[in-house]
Amino acid sequence: MEHEGEIRMDPHDESTVIGADGLLLRPWREQHLPAVLTAYEDPAMRRWLAVQVSGPDGAADWLEAQRTGWASGTRFAFAVTERGREDELLGNVVMKQLDLVNGQAEMGYWTTAPARGRGVASRALAALTDWAFTTFGEQGLLRLELLHQLDNVASCRVAEKCGYPLARVIPALPPDYPLDGHVHVREAPVAAAVVSPPADRRGEAAGTGGGRASGR
Repeated sequence: MEHEGEIRMDPHDESTVIGADGLLLRPWREQHLPAVLTAYEDPAMRRWLAVQVSGPDGAADWLEAQRTGWASGTRFAFAVTERGREDELLGNVVMKQLDLVNGQAEMGYWTTAPARGRGVASRALAALTDWAFTTFGEQGLLRLELLHQLDNVASCRVAEKCGYPLARVIPALPPDYPLDGHVHVREAPVAAAVVSPPADRRGEAAGTGGGRASGR
């Protein structure tokens, strides 16, 4: 039986995370790159994400960055799809800047325009949160942070649905970050528990910009 947040191994020995309602999180591959380029043409993506991708070379560089992150054990990015419709890219969800010395990491995500309003961001973040604490909890992971610009109200809602309350406000850093930012924090559970976001799917966000250290 499959459970939300369960870790499985695909034929390429890479983790597949199973989310709610058939959501699948798998490491990025070349086959996803055309959909990545299409996703980054969306105006909402250009508004909220500091890192932009354009052209085949840019997409190839982006994919290499994801693979390098997996190899170094500091960044774990997943393509988000649904069972039975694996060819339709729904988004990206990532745990980055993993620092087990200080027991923390940062979470981020983006969703494609057609996927918004379906609870994809909430389900993906919930599944990756469970995966992160299950995989790295015994190694010292104590907290996960999610950052976004303060006017990204939809990302605030996604964070709160998934148990990431607002912890603090960080000041603007123009010109890259003209407005203040919100830092949401989820602490490691005392006992293993599955994060289950509510059914309310209003205000689905395009994505989070991330933190200053990661270029958001």
